[in-house]
Amino acid sequence: MECIFCKMSLGEIPVDKIYENDNFFSIKDMNQKIPGHSLVISKKHFEHSLDLPSSLGIDFFDAVKNTSRGLMEEYSAGGFNVVGNNFGASGQEVMHFHFHILPRKKGDGIKLFD
Repeated sequence: MECIFCKMSLGEIPVDKIYENDNFFSIKDMNQKIPGHSLVISKKHFEHSLDLPSSLGIDFFDAVKNTSRGLMEEYSAGGFNVVGNNFGASGQEVMHFHFHILPRKKGDGIKLFD
């Protein structure tokens, strides 16, 4: 399998996990857009949100919540963004389900939307 996230999930590529549950794990993004930029990744291969079974929603939000709490504390953030790019037209580069967690500070100058 050539999917980098599948290789991480299977332990073929070692990663420092921030959080993990039965169906998801989170890691710091290798190409951080802002300090603390992290990813919540499904352990099983799904290409995008439309492929993810609804039954995994609870585990997904568990991973998002626990990852975000840890990042807010670690980076003294006042909030966070959760961003999911689905399909190439939206900017998805790795075709494996994942969401970005961006810890934010007031006045940090980051604009996600104009």
